[in-house]
Amino acid sequence: MNRDQVEGGLRHLKGRGQTALGAVAGRARPQAEGALNQVLGGAQYAYGRGRQVAEGLSQDGAALAGEIETRGRHAYERGREVYGEARYRGRQALRRAESHPTETLVAVAGLAFAAGWLLKGRR
Repeated sequence: MNRDQVEGGLRHLKGRGQTALGAVAGRARPQAEGALNQVLGGAQYAYGRGRQVAEGLSQDGAALAGEIETRGRHAYERGREVYGEARYRGRQALRRAESHPTETLVAVAGLAFAAGWLLKGRR
C-alpha cells in the first residue's frame, strides 16, 4: 500500500464523516464538502492502486526480460556447441570418403538404388 492509497482512503472516510455530520446538523455546506472529499479520496485511492499495479507489472516485466536473456544466452551457446560438433563430424566423414573411394562409391550407389526403389510408382 502506498501513500496515495492511505491518504485517499483517509480523505474518503473524512468525507463520509462530514456528510453524516452535515446531515445530522441539517447544513448543506458540510454535506457538499463531505461529498467532494469522498469523491476526491476515492480518486486518490484509485490512482494509488493503479500506481501500485503498474509498479508490480514493471517488476514482473523486468524479471521476464532477465529470464529471456538467460535462456537466449543458453540457446546461443548450445547452438555454437552443436555447430562445432556438426562441423567436426562432417570433416571426419569427408576425410573418410576421400581416403576410401571404393567404399564411398558403393555406399552412394546403394543409397541411390534404395531411393529409386522407394520412390518408384506402383504400376
